Amino acid sequence: MRVTSMVAGLALLLAACGGEKKAEDQSTTATPEQPAAAPAAASAAGGATHDVNMVLEGSTYKYDPADLTVRAGDVVNFHNKSGGPHNVSFWADSIPAGGADPLKAGMADQMAPLEGPLLTEPDAVYKVSFAGAPTGDYKFYCLPHLALGMKGKITVQ
Repeated sequence: MRVTSMVAGLALLLAACGGEKKAEDQSTTATPEQPAAAPAAASAAGGATHDVNMVLEGSTYKYDPADLTVRAGDVVNFHNKSGGPHNVSFWADSIPAGGADPLKAGMADQMAPLEGPLLTEPDAVYKVSFAGAPTGDYKFYCLPHLALGMKGKITVQ
């Protein structure tokens, strides 16, 4: 299944890189970036909000920060800053027991289970809620850039 996802992602990456950008390509979850907030600003649900930038620096694709510690109930905003399209996909086998269902519930408009949509527009944001998530490590990656090492880890305390 990973091979199928990677092949599909690479095909999407090649298609996205070779074509003309159109306004209707914007994902329904993509919204203009909000003014920068503190790394752990309080969210409306009572948890904190954390920001992770998805970037291309030189020839390196990465999440910034790549390792993040949050609490159950927090929200992580993934921002498409440069080098897109990007997304956030979680490895199902890295999620703590009982964590898949709360994580799926906290991810709108998934391309596949535990796989967020491709963000094609600059400054687009994808929100992932960790409401009800059990403690442990949640390892994630960018589908189009996995082969280039774009991955990270969120630790829920």
